[in-house]
Amino acid sequence: MLSRVVALTAIYIGGALSTTLTGEAKAMMEDSMAWMDNFFDPKENLIFEVQSDAAMNHETLESVWYAVGLLARNGNQGQDVSHAEGIITRVIDDQYKDPADIWFGVYTKEPEEPYVGTAPYPATRYGSWDPNWYDFVGTAFVTIYEEFGPILSASTKEYMLESMVNSSIGNSRRGGDVDGDNLWPAYSNPAIMRAATTTWTGVKTGNKTMQAEGEGYAQQIIDLWDLHKTLSEFNSPTYTGISLFGLTLWGKYMPKSSILAQRGPDIFRGTFSTVAQLWHAGMRNLAGPWDRSYSFNMQTSLGHLSLLLAPIIGREESGLRQNPWIMSHARDWCWASLIAVHAEYFTSLVPQNVKKMLKEFSPHTWRGQVYYPPFDLETRNITTWLGEKLMIGAQSYHTTSSNGPDDNNEQFHPAVAQWTYNNGDIGWLDLRASVPHLLVDVSPNRLNLTYPDGDASSVFTFYASPSLLQRNVQGWSDIQGVNISISGNVDPNATVKFAGRFGGSYGPYYDYNYWYLQHTMPAGFEGTPELVIDFTY
Repeated sequence: MLSRVVALTAIYIGGALSTTLTGEAKAMMEDSMAWMDNFFDPKENLIFEVQSDAAMNHETLESVWYAVGLLARNGNQGQDVSHAEGIITRVIDDQYKDPADIWFGVYTKEPEEPYVGTAPYPATRYGSWDPNWYDFVGTAFVTIYEEFGPILSASTKEYMLESMVNSSIGNSRRGGDVDGDNLWPAYSNPAIMRAATTTWTGVKTGNKTMQAEGEGYAQQIIDLWDLHKTLSEFNSPTYTGISLFGLTLWGKYMPKSSILAQRGPDIFRGTFSTVAQLWHAGMRNLAGPWDRSYSFNMQTSLGHLSLLLAPIIGREESGLRQNPWIMSHARDWCWASLIAVHAEYFTSLVPQNVKKMLKEFSPHTWRGQVYYPPFDLETRNITTWLGEKLMIGAQSYHTTSSNGPDDNNEQFHPAVAQWTYNNGDIGWLDLRASVPHLLVDVSPNRLNLTYPDGDASSVFTFYASPSLLQRNVQGWSDIQGVNISISGNVDPNATVKFAGRFGGSYGPYYDYNYWYLQHTMPAGFEGTPELVIDFTY
């Protein structure tokens, strides 16, 4: 498909959105757009980097999300629509269009970058190019085409379909056993989006082979879901929200004959029901464990899940600040308009009893099972206990490496505890995975961790939250907000280090300063390593 500049023709300015934005969905759209307006560069038809860690470079993905908001707002005497079409055209112009490239059909991360795969700019998956951009840009394009088609020019719509064909072809080359890629059907959030964009593109272009490919891929995701009624990429403040968004498109836009339309709403409801079991309405946080997260506290780091919860239970109740751009990972506030557009539909899918659980907390324990092939050697067992001011979640697992079910040690959190201070702030501790086999026992106020295959060299490493109340931590007794005692057969004296933005032994974990506490086994140890944590107020 040839790259070209699409001439903007006369546009019909009128209501196109299939639903009316009201309440928090409307407020999210308006607030996020008012913020993003400050970053729009009309000369380039893109928005500048919103978190100011680049010298006014532009962002492709966030620009596409901004285009959704422009079309939903549809104001400024038609300028919103013309700017949106300009963004769409610019992003597609920069799409990689050489079929010989592994990254064929993917979208640039920023236009200032050289061409991927050249000597000055080697192709690095999730570095110089991101294969998940197929899905993040593609789902925005699907939304734009479906919701705002009447106010888009015919040439823009044609260009979008050409782009989606290229994207779907490139995306179809991905596979967990292909060229070092990691897109297994168990990698839930991009897998769900891929099934949606590929199927939709096949339907819209009359390409039955492409549609069948999307349907077949969806069936693999469904087969995994049917094992335990859980997503393989289990529980994340960010990625569960993205999976739910992808499932929204399954139910909303696919033909009734499609397996996506037939199963998407039920999987959405089932996943939301699990979210409700793990959501602490008082602490405004999602309990652990988390398969993938870069956040310990949804009140300080913006998670995609909060954007889906906000239209249902309210912005503050979802963990979002009134001005979310002050939070860590603020760039995801650009996603708010895309979620707002779908809020009426996905809110209708959430059962009333689930909505009640999201709003009204009561102490309880939840147990579930999860399976993520090919990394899980056994089904994982999850236990999470939620008390009034403390929640503990952990999983027993046996995987192919110490990196967790997604082979991503950095974002894997197999055992997590969170507690609330009197002022409402959240404290936390997090076990850092160091073994491929862990057994856990979670009960009220207690976490028991065992390494079945461990030995004298085993370590139990934790990150714990800093506090202004006690700035110099020398041991567990100095961690604020809850009393922590350690037992088991480990050396009870922890090695303590600090990780901070401006100094310490390590840098921050994503945006979080933390205390590092590590327990080793005592000299001459023989047996099975075990560490027990008791929490009291």
